[in-house]
Amino acid sequence: MFKKITRRASKFAAIAAAGLLAMNVQAAEPIRIGSFLAVTGPASFLGDPELKTLEMYVEKINEEGGVLGRQLELIHYDDAGNASKALNFASRLIRSDRVDIIVGGSTTGATMAAVPLVEQAGVPFISLAGAIVITDPVKKWVFKTPQTDRMAAERVLNDMKSRGLTKVGLISGTGGFGSSGREQTLAAAKAMDGIEIVADETYGGSDTDMTAQLTNIRGTEGVQTILNFGFGQGPAIVTRNYAQLGIELPFYQSHGVASDGFLELAGSSAEGLRLPASPLLVPESLPESDPQKPVVEAYKAEYEARWNSKVSTFGAYAYDGLMLAVEAIEKAGSTDKAAVRDALESIQNHVGVTGTFNMSPEDHNGLSADSFRILEVKDGGWKLIN
Repeated sequence: MFKKITRRASKFAAIAAAGLLAMNVQAAEPIRIGSFLAVTGPASFLGDPELKTLEMYVEKINEEGGVLGRQLELIHYDDAGNASKALNFASRLIRSDRVDIIVGGSTTGATMAAVPLVEQAGVPFISLAGAIVITDPVKKWVFKTPQTDRMAAERVLNDMKSRGLTKVGLISGTGGFGSSGREQTLAAAKAMDGIEIVADETYGGSDTDMTAQLTNIRGTEGVQTILNFGFGQGPAIVTRNYAQLGIELPFYQSHGVASDGFLELAGSSAEGLRLPASPLLVPESLPESDPQKPVVEAYKAEYEARWNSKVSTFGAYAYDGLMLAVEAIEKAGSTDKAAVRDALESIQNHVGVTGTFNMSPEDHNGLSADSFRILEVKDGGWKLIN
C-alpha cells in the first residue's frame, strides 16, 4: 500500500514539475511585436526612420530587462507602401508569427487594408499613419499615434485666420493621405466661421509638374493663401513650382512633409512656408516647463547618435507607438490581447514625442489639435511660430 501511494505521489510530483516547467518556458517566451512598414518605395521616408526607431528601442528595452521580465522580439516586414502587401504581411504576423501586438502601417492605405483582418482576429494594432478614418469611427482594436489630418487642417486654418487670411486655395494629392486631407480641410473650413475654400485642385502621385494647378489657384478671384495637403515627392514639386511661378501668397504645407528630408528636396523654394508639426523639429525652442521637452530631446539625441542621420517626426510616431504598447502590456500585466487592448484604451497623460496621449473608448488617438506646433521655414531651417 505504501509503495502504491509513493508511486502515485511521485506521479503527481512529476506532473506538477512538468506544469511548472511549461509555465516557466511560457514566461520566458519573448513578447512579439509585429510590424509592417514602407521601408522601401515612394514612402520610404516614412518607413525607414520608423523601422530604425523600433529596432533601436526594442534593443534598448531588452538591455534594460525587457517587459514583465520578458524580452521583446520585433518581427517586421517591408510592404513598400503597397496596401496588398500590407494585408498579406498583417495576415502572416497574426496567423504564422502569432504576434502579441502590431505597431506599424506607415501609410493610410496600408493601415486600412489591414484593419478588417485585425478587427476580426482581435489583435491590438497601433497605426503610424495620419488619416482620421483610421480611428474615426472608433474601431475596437485599432489605435494610432499621429495627429489626424482633421487636426492638421484645423491648426492650419486657425493660423491663417489669425493672420487675416480667410480665402484659401487648396491643392492636394490624390493618394489616401492627400484625399483624406482634402476632405477634412473642406469639412473644417465649412465648420469654421470666416474661412472659405475658393479653389480646389489635385495632382496624381506620378505627376512631375503642378504649375497648371497652381496657376489656376493664383488666378482665382480673392485667393489670399494656399495650402498643399500631401506627402512624398508631390509637395516638394509643388513647393518648387510655387517659387518658379513667383507666387507671393502665404504658403502652407501639411504635417505630411514635417521632416528635414522635405527641406532637402524643396531647397530654398521652401523659405517662408508654414506647416503644423511635432515639436521634435524644434526641441531647443521649447520652454523648460514643457513636459514634452525632455522626451523630445532624449529621442532626438539617441536616434541621431545611433543612426548618424537627422531625426524625423515619422520615426517619432513609431517611438510613441512602441512606448504606448509597452505601457499597455505592463498595465495589463500580461500579453492577453483583450487585456492589452483595454489597457491601451485607458492610457492617460502619456507624454510622448508627438504629444500627450489621453485615450478613451471614444478616442483611440488621444491627441488634440494643440499638440501640433506651427513652424515656419526660415534660413533653410525650422522656426517655432506658436
